[in-house]
Amino acid sequence: MATNTTHATSQASVSESNRSRIVKHLYHNGISSRAQIAKALELTPAAITKITARLIEAGMIEETGDLEGSKNRRSIGLKLNTTHFRIIGIKFARSLVQIGVFGLCGNALSIENLPTVYDNTIDDTIATIHQRVEQLLDNDPSIVAIGMAVPGPYLRNVGRTAVVSNMQGWRKINFIDEFATAFRVPVFIEQDARAGALAHYLFDPSVHADGNLAYYLVGEGVGLGVIDNGRLINGFLGAATEIGHISIDVNGRPCDCGNVGCLERYCSTPAIHDTLIADGTVVPGAADMTHTEAARALFAKAGDGDEAAIAIVREVARYVGYGCVTIFNGYNPEHIIIGDIVSEAGPILLDEVRATVAERAIPEINASTSISLSTLSADAAVSGAAAVAVTQFLEHPSVFFDVS
Repeated sequence: MATNTTHATSQASVSESNRSRIVKHLYHNGISSRAQIAKALELTPAAITKITARLIEAGMIEETGDLEGSKNRRSIGLKLNTTHFRIIGIKFARSLVQIGVFGLCGNALSIENLPTVYDNTIDDTIATIHQRVEQLLDNDPSIVAIGMAVPGPYLRNVGRTAVVSNMQGWRKINFIDEFATAFRVPVFIEQDARAGALAHYLFDPSVHADGNLAYYLVGEGVGLGVIDNGRLINGFLGAATEIGHISIDVNGRPCDCGNVGCLERYCSTPAIHDTLIADGTVVPGAADMTHTEAARALFAKAGDGDEAAIAIVREVARYVGYGCVTIFNGYNPEHIIIGDIVSEAGPILLDEVRATVAERAIPEINASTSISLSTLSADAAVSGAAAVAVTQFLEHPSVFFDVS
């Protein structure tokens, strides 16, 4: 009996893997014939015919009409119904929570910012999320999944964030208990920088489907998501690649994680905000602003040529650059993409990051690694939240449809 059960489980796993491979092929390559899919995936025509018939019946893919085949033979095209399904993405970033609705290709259909979150309003924010998501689901039956991007280090099997610098109240929230079974559609939760890496892997044409990239999140926190040979690096507890808590000064500023000199304490928006408040002149009234407002006011002044503002941006950029050198040495990605609020400083920041890296990195690695700013139309963490759900949609069709 155990042997039969094991065999059935193994067969189901193989079937799901083949369904996923077909769906991913159509997602990444567009309209394809059954023969093209069979050749690309090295599956038999009979297997392709059987699997695609079930996917068509379930409504996940559809036939498109005749394609011109080899030797002038005509065949019927297949495509994934990317316009028929939608995803909710939710970004948690300490004081900022965003909720967006996306198509399967990452196109943002709507994004809203919830009211600024404070330690004493976290519970209210959670209640608002439940309310807004229920409204979106009631109004749009095409929504099939929800993805969430939460600050790291995120303990994926526990459901909690281990450290949330500058807003410890988030640590008491168990995201799995709070959201995993709260809605009519499945919910998938990922650390925010890893979600951003998935967004670029799926949605960014400049690195589309490249298997080696790092998304370097520099916002209210500092995080890193790394895709190595097509797979996310997670670590044992899900807390790998936490570059924001790598110490760059053993005698430096204390961090909420218990360490000192953590990178996050020098280039995040709270760190920028602290600098502006202490300065008192570059951004007047900074003390009355949120972290994001203060950082954007600084970037605007730097963009207008204010020398004092430019000097602060360049100092921040040098620390971002130190992080890039660590990414080079630790993970050796082909691309490093800097995103979130601090990336809005633009070329002033990027030029200084690249100059810092050129001074400090191994030349051969520097020469073979691109460093750029995110160009996604939506914030990579909120579109990344959507990408978390899209990834599950592509990898596990049977979770969403009766295709067995």
